[in-house]
Amino acid sequence: MGSHLAEGLLAAGYSVRVFDRANRDRRNLTSIAERIEIIEGDFSNKADLQAVVSGMDFVFHLVGTTLPASSNSNPVYDIESNVIGSVRLFELCQKEKVRKIVFASSGGTVYGIPQHLPIDESHPTLPLCSYGISKLAIEKYLHLFYHLHGMDYAILRIANPYGERQRLDASQGVIAVFLGCLAHHLPIHLWGDGSVTRDFLYVGDVARAMRLAMEYSGERKIFNVSSCRGVSVSDLLEVLLRVTGSSPEILREPERSFDVPKNILDNATIRRTLNWAPQVGLEEGIRCTWEWVKKQV
Repeated sequence: MGSHLAEGLLAAGYSVRVFDRANRDRRNLTSIAERIEIIEGDFSNKADLQAVVSGMDFVFHLVGTTLPASSNSNPVYDIESNVIGSVRLFELCQKEKVRKIVFASSGGTVYGIPQHLPIDESHPTLPLCSYGISKLAIEKYLHLFYHLHGMDYAILRIANPYGERQRLDASQGVIAVFLGCLAHHLPIHLWGDGSVTRDFLYVGDVARAMRLAMEYSGERKIFNVSSCRGVSVSDLLEVLLRVTGSSPEILREPERSFDVPKNILDNATIRRTLNWAPQVGLEEGIRCTWEWVKKQV
């Protein structure tokens, strides 16, 4: 998401500074590397964070060190690496007089099991994994800094983003994982009966929402960013096979306890407030992603 966001900000005329760990593969930034500033460092290091926020008007917080699937196995690490690091970042932003922070939260985990669908921003937040709890805690600290210091912020509760440059070998991002398997002629592991339903959103639409949230100056602070369309994993797989022309082996696995059965986010607030709407449909987005995947293998 960071590389797509950086491209969008450059196209809109902004100067961009990127913070990343040392010795990272930066092929995602190849096309814009000469037009951005890159600072290497550790999110847990105060001096590194100081260097990256110094002189900045806006900060996009996309750092995350855990995944929903594994966060419950070590909640202490989740808190130490995500929540504490984020609060340290906010303290430095307040000191440097950053105008606004845009935080990429998780629409897929902060709400928990839905009481109604689609889920709007006023829905109760009862996460079932430490990952979602940490995201929610960071949201609350953002509001605290706004209350204490007037530091503006926007929270984007993003559905299930996918698109070019997403890691194919990770355990998060079902579209990227499945396309990676298809590209390497590997079997598809399907957890449960395939009825788990998610709200998939193309990364270009996410990046545009982030920029609009940065430029917005109203009172609204929390926005669902979604397609507002639920697609089961089984139906998603059909689309993937149609687009790629593949016929892989399907391996059935037990359902996972942290998987919320259905998650579909209402995007009426961001449509109304920021005049944003998704522009890339699921099949079109998967075709674009597949063309990119084929060039990686």
